[in-house]
Amino acid sequence: MDRYAGEVALLEDAALTRAAQAGEVAALGLLLERHRAGMRAVALSILGPGPDVDDVLQDAAVTALRRVGDVRDPAAVGAWLRMIVRNASRSLVRGAVPYRPIDDLPLPATDPGPEQWLERHALRDWTWEAMEELSPALRLPLVLRHFSTGVTSYERIAEACGVPVGTVRSRLSQGRAKLATALAATADAPHGDTARRLRTSRAEARETLAAAESGHFGALLTERWSPEIALLRGNEPVGGRNVLTRGMECDLEAGVRQRLVHTVAGRSLAVWEMDLLSPVDDPDHCPPSVAWVMTLDGAGRPYRLRLLHPRPVAALQALTPV
Repeated sequence: MDRYAGEVALLEDAALTRAAQAGEVAALGLLLERHRAGMRAVALSILGPGPDVDDVLQDAAVTALRRVGDVRDPAAVGAWLRMIVRNASRSLVRGAVPYRPIDDLPLPATDPGPEQWLERHALRDWTWEAMEELSPALRLPLVLRHFSTGVTSYERIAEACGVPVGTVRSRLSQGRAKLATALAATADAPHGDTARRLRTSRAEARETLAAAESGHFGALLTERWSPEIALLRGNEPVGGRNVLTRGMECDLEAGVRQRLVHTVAGRSLAVWEMDLLSPVDDPDHCPPSVAWVMTLDGAGRPYRLRLLHPRPVAALQALTPV
């Protein structure tokens, strides 16, 4: 590529990146297509031939959609996309490292201006609106893979969904494809306020923990959660409000405490990720973390709950006795 052609390509990249940051999913699609060969070459150089390459490229596409607003130099978007793939591939090789490739990228600390903040905010709302268009079976794996911090591995997602790992891979692939269609279909639709939903869910999580500490966990479940609330293990219900209340009380009596570290919130589901703090005199009493994966009813109340340990420790006591 001669110098003139290279400069033209950079200008085109910059224009497409700004359009994607303004919420044009077609522009992001063009960027991904322009840089697909380079992204695949990076994945192949780290992973070698195999299905993991396609998985990483698909994951990178969704990550780019979520974080394209973070690109400070639109002309350098190609290097940014290849860095996403590089970090994702290295995380896959390391295995034990949580899959959060984009969060490892070095980004300037300067705050964006009001215009850039509004563009990023609108894109995020648009993404969530499209996610809500997916079926529950496809939505949950995508949300866990790309928005949670701990329930990101195929194994943990399979546990959350009550399906084999192969089904998780298939649903993620289908979900990403349908998400692109849903994004186009919802481009002109009114979008919910994702930031407000997130703040509300985070406040509810903290109020739930405070109620448990004060001995009012059962009362809070009665007041705020669906009367049909069911604790699931996989896809099978193993108890309701009484089991949840008893489990929480047993943990508190044993000296276990929970601390909120991350929240995911949509109209139809929410995820509260907690650190589990074992008592000082029994540091191995429980796994180090737990994720509350909640399906919400039409009124926004939890009516299905799965408790998952993103970093399980063998032979440790489960959080909730059943």
